[in-house]
Amino acid sequence: MSIPSPHSVLADLFQDPLTVALVEQIMAMAPGTRLPGEREQAELLGVSRTALRDRLSRMESLGILERRMRAGTFVKRLSPTTVSEVLLLGILSEQMPLESMRPVRVALERQAACEASRRRDHLSIAHMAIAVDTMDNTDDSAELHAADLDFHSALFAASGSPALIFMAEVLSGVMRRTVQQVALSDGRLIMRTLHRDIYAAVVAGDEAAASAAVDRHFEWLEELLIRPSGAPQT
Repeated sequence: MSIPSPHSVLADLFQDPLTVALVEQIMAMAPGTRLPGEREQAELLGVSRTALRDRLSRMESLGILERRMRAGTFVKRLSPTTVSEVLLLGILSEQMPLESMRPVRVALERQAACEASRRRDHLSIAHMAIAVDTMDNTDDSAELHAADLDFHSALFAASGSPALIFMAEVLSGVMRRTVQQVALSDGRLIMRTLHRDIYAAVVAGDEAAASAAVDRHFEWLEELLIRPSGAPQT
């Protein structure tokens, strides 16, 4: 199976030659680089300034470009936060519950755990260990929450996959809105055990155990989400 070229992917996505040409030009420029002026740009692409301005506005709305008063138009790095905002708007416009994205996050984390187990990046694994140790040594809810975030961030970093890392950051902007009501201090012992199980499996290079540990973690989190506030742990 052949891998499609970036040009063919862009052509399928935008279905507009001018937009494709503009995006390809932007892709070849570093973030922060100033685009040529509209007159020069229009001549370069062989289009009217009106048509160019329309496409530039679209790129700006997508967060790819930034227009600065009296300074020009600059290439802007598409951040996970921007993509998260667009994704959130898309979910809401389709009247999808935010909770429907949880299986996507589970799949990403499961894959990250498997790749981390294969790769065994000692630096990222060390950050996972620090987070687990912090969970073991604090009962403060804020510190537990911070350590939880650090752990999962380190797990994705340990995967070494730029795509997984980027998409995890995108989804975290959406998913935190579904778990903000959960007190991670509930069931501290379970929380610590589940994270240590993931860590141990990654250290051992055991993909199956890492995947299973991630599933148990999210099953526990799902139970917290559906359990009425104040209800005892089972």
